[in-house]
Amino acid sequence: MSTLGGEIPGRILVIKLRYLGDVLLSTPVLTALRTAFPKARVSMLVNPGTEAMIATNPCLDEVLIAERARSPIRQLRFAAALRGRRFDLVVDLTDGDRAAILSRLTGAPIRVGLNREGRWRGRLYTHVVPIREQPIPMIRQHLMALEMLGIPVSDGASPSLRTQASDEAAACAALGAVGIGAGERFVAVHPGARWWFKSWPADRFASLIDHVQAKLGMKVVLLGSVADREIAETILDRVETERRSLVGRLTLLELAVVLRRAALLVGNDNGPMHMAAAMGTPVIGLFGPADPRIWGPAGQGHAVLYKGIDCRPCFPGGCRRGEQNCMRLIAFDEVIPVVERMLVQPALCDGEPALSRSEIV
Repeated sequence: MSTLGGEIPGRILVIKLRYLGDVLLSTPVLTALRTAFPKARVSMLVNPGTEAMIATNPCLDEVLIAERARSPIRQLRFAAALRGRRFDLVVDLTDGDRAAILSRLTGAPIRVGLNREGRWRGRLYTHVVPIREQPIPMIRQHLMALEMLGIPVSDGASPSLRTQASDEAAACAALGAVGIGAGERFVAVHPGARWWFKSWPADRFASLIDHVQAKLGMKVVLLGSVADREIAETILDRVETERRSLVGRLTLLELAVVLRRAALLVGNDNGPMHMAAAMGTPVIGLFGPADPRIWGPAGQGHAVLYKGIDCRPCFPGGCRRGEQNCMRLIAFDEVIPVVERMLVQPALCDGEPALSRSEIV
């Protein structure tokens, strides 16, 4: 066990002020911290709307929601409340200015963080994680923050997402309402994306749904949040087979249950893709700007379709390629064989997926 210079931390704060998938990919750090310091009080600070990813995590004692109000007074009060908790160790996995400032304001004597861009924020930490140039999976980058403090980590660590009995009951009821019976295999499709240039075209999602239902004889359920209703309606308008949608009808943990029940998830690079992988469901991820070697679904048995064209990454200005953007370059005829292989090919042996490892197509 690490003693961090002779002192075992009694109060630990982990910071991840990003999105759903980012928070989920940070959960192996919580597991490692709890294993190394079983008596410590471990807190985690996240953005509003992402707390469901860790709300039931057994390695956490406290979930803190970052203050997003523009009022300087409220921001100062929030920072003062963090400082008042007297953390011994802060692990900031955000790689952002605001999180680095909050890390410093806690007054914790040990503060470790990421600083890929080599910005001024690196001076706010006592330890900066050395990120090499080659692609490193995000979970591995997170765990490097602990390794540099001498805290043991586990190779092959995977995200943890837990649901409760109430989530199970509500999800099963929702599936039953769209004609999916208990134990019935189905395919989940999630077309949501934070930016339009990370979205596969709606007409191709519609064709995918029709192909799976008409040619493969398996039901498809369209998933998404309230924010995805517009794209979902566009897709459903073009579907010629039976339409099943739970878009905007599930909480995040109910969505996790539905994803666990699915035989396969096909979707864009988004938080639910990471949720499905954490629940043990095979994933076909459609990737555009982000590098799947870093951001791909964790675990084995997944597939990623990715073009990796020379204009990547396109942030923050967005895509200027129009109809030739990287998501449109992923053809329907490329996706279907992967879907069929993952659904139709028998498992290699009991308990193993059709793909014995994850692959990038």
